[in-house]
Amino acid sequence: MTKLTHQWYASWFDTPYYHILYKDRDYSEAQLFMDNLTNYLNLPEKGKILDLACGKGRHSIYLNTLGYDVTGIDLSEQSIAAAKSYENDSLHFEVHDMTKPYPKRFDAVFNLFTSFGYFEDESCNLKTIKAIKSELNTYGFGVIDFMNVKYVIDNLVAENIKTVNDIEFHQKRRLENGYIVKDISFTAEDKSFEFQERVKALNLKDFKILFEKAGVHLLDVFGDYKLQAYHPESSERLIMIFK
Repeated sequence: MTKLTHQWYASWFDTPYYHILYKDRDYSEAQLFMDNLTNYLNLPEKGKILDLACGKGRHSIYLNTLGYDVTGIDLSEQSIAAAKSYENDSLHFEVHDMTKPYPKRFDAVFNLFTSFGYFEDESCNLKTIKAIKSELNTYGFGVIDFMNVKYVIDNLVAENIKTVNDIEFHQKRRLENGYIVKDISFTAEDKSFEFQERVKALNLKDFKILFEKAGVHLLDVFGDYKLQAYHPESSERLIMIFK
């Protein structure tokens, strides 16, 4: 049995099985979100965007097709290696820890699709927001797109099996010590694997406290990728614009 839980995001995200499990994510929805978000922010032509925790770069690549100069960073060496095949003069990828400031300034810094709250050391949440602040130019905007924790908990599926590429992924979910936890087990290539995802159950109040400590100002909050109003009880997302 291969069981990897220490710094789960560093090990799980670097396996091919992570990308297999989530291969059916909705690209059209993601592109709609990018269209809506960049229009709302009114970013300058050829504006510079930093995509934090970019994975294999699907959002960075799309933002680049809209005319933006995009840098994608991620902790996963394998994901960045895959993303680098798409690089051009205005699209770059680099292995980098998002809790540490990236040494350039941007018109926008995006942290998308619940790529926050992974850390076992909770001080890293504040470090990440402080890093975003340092990465923004004078007119830049920070964006964190997080799950709406109440909605997720109210609709949590305790257990299910998802079959992808003939692999049966057994998934168990629970709320534990302030984290939303998903245990994932499966067999592939005659080996058994166990992984765990842990995301801090941060709500809007928690983020406001982090923003205040980091010295950034919350400008707007949206509840979905169409940028409709945020409702604590029913919105699927918690999308925060700050600077």
